[in-house]
Amino acid sequence: MSERITTATAYSATEWDLLTGLPGRVIVAAAQPGPGRPPRSVAAGLAGLDAVAAGRAFDSDLVRAVVAAIYARHDGPSRPAAPLTELVDVLAACRAVVRVLARHADPADSAAYRQWVQSVAARVCRTASSAVRPPACGRSAWLPVLRAVGGAPGGGA
Repeated sequence: MSERITTATAYSATEWDLLTGLPGRVIVAAAQPGPGRPPRSVAAGLAGLDAVAAGRAFDSDLVRAVVAAIYARHDGPSRPAAPLTELVDVLAACRAVVRVLARHADPADSAAYRQWVQSVAARVCRTASSAVRPPACGRSAWLPVLRAVGGAPGGGA
């Protein structure tokens, strides 16, 4: 494929589900309490949703299409999927998204998507850490996820 396409038609249903599902998985994983840590505030989850919505203003057809698909999705009582909320699962999903983007997305759209997902994680963690600095949102815990979604080989950003 010599010309890369940035809309949902360039992706299989599985790939599109991965692209549209990753931001929510990042919010859930970043906002989830861990053993010995207090529950996160509602504000952390809302900050994540706000960061997702901010994708509507990105200068990327891909990011805007993903945000539109997220908000258009009907999350009724359909497919019961196991949520990816463990850090290792989110990391694996980030790496899978990077591979999908490398195959299908324009380099600028790929970079914009990765930056957007990183901003979602950062905003949740920043909000969660404004009251208490939980270990799960510490830089060292989320650095592998941010690097993975950054797409650099070997986990580098």
